[in-house]
Amino acid sequence: MKRDMELVRKIMLEVEKADDVIYNLKIDNYTADLVSYHCHMLDECRLINGYSAYYSNDELEEFSVGQLTWDGHDFLEKIRDDSLWGKTKDVIKKKGLPLIIDTIKTVSTAFIAAAAEGVANSILKNGTP
Repeated sequence: MKRDMELVRKIMLEVEKADDVIYNLKIDNYTADLVSYHCHMLDECRLINGYSAYYSNDELEEFSVGQLTWDGHDFLEKIRDDSLWGKTKDVIKKKGLPLIIDTIKTVSTAFIAAAAEGVANSILKNGTP
């Protein structure tokens, strides 16, 4: 299966909303196998916890997902905003960089830092935010 960072983002947004374990998380236009596979990868890279899957005759019967980890919350904050997410993907694509978590973190952090610097400069110049 191919990794899909759009699906990763959608999963993380859904997991954040949940108060408890999610069983058989459904994401529109994605199969249960694909969602489960991506949840497994998110668990492996420690952005979510509590992933488990149950198979019968080599077929996925059900899966569950726990909550976001601390790093998962931090990563989601960097990709939550649709506009920032779009800009991040555009820059990565234009520069021919791989659409991987580390690159996404670096580019989105640069956008956030630039915005924060602009706010700080405005505060220093005007005395108010």
